[in-house]
Amino acid sequence: MRILALNLLLVFAFCILSCKSEPSISLFNGKNLEGWHIDIPEMDTVPSAINPFIVRDGMLVSLGVPQGHIITDAEHENFRLEIEYRFAGVPGNCGVLVYASTPRSLYEMFPKSIEVQMMHENAGDFWCIVEDIEVENMLKRRGPKEEWGITEGKKRRILNLTDGSENPVGEWNSMTIECVGNKLKVWVNGDFVNYGYNATASKGQIALQAEGSEVEFRKVVLTSINELSNYGDK
Repeated sequence: MRILALNLLLVFAFCILSCKSEPSISLFNGKNLEGWHIDIPEMDTVPSAINPFIVRDGMLVSLGVPQGHIITDAEHENFRLEIEYRFAGVPGNCGVLVYASTPRSLYEMFPKSIEVQMMHENAGDFWCIVEDIEVENMLKRRGPKEEWGITEGKKRRILNLTDGSENPVGEWNSMTIECVGNKLKVWVNGDFVNYGYNATASKGQIALQAEGSEVEFRKVVLTSINELSNYGDK
């Protein structure tokens, strides 16, 4: 019995030492905007401009206007980001920005980043915002190579892989974004919708947009991912 107990103890200790933990944290506490800061250019010069990011009924809400971003105070790398969102009324535009850094780098509004689009019927597209990323079939999904770019006036949009992954307006959608090194993977409602690699950034802040339409977020959870081998596969 003593030998059996010792063996079980050794197995338990081995698991503790060898198993890699993946702690999850909710970036939104359901009560206030602690851990985030606001960057709304209009609020700099218009005294009547409101903060478009509010907490309502335990949800983080982007009112859509005035336009800008809510940005995590902390930087993150090697993570899985799980978001549940819906357009509360009128379908429109919004996005999740990963690897965000220098504020107001594009159109004096958008921080340097890679955007994962949430715009209705386009969820999962990539937009390059003074950072870049590659995908398969780039010519088909980004357009003529001579027009590619990461600044104003360039082809910064990279189409996703699927159509019809979103739920009808008013229903909740789930979006999962995995960022490991310079690779990004995106799922919408369980559908694998995008995969990019050779991103020009591998860590940064996370931002949500106010971009014209009201969007409710009931889940914004981040899970650390330890270094994974063979991450290039879906």
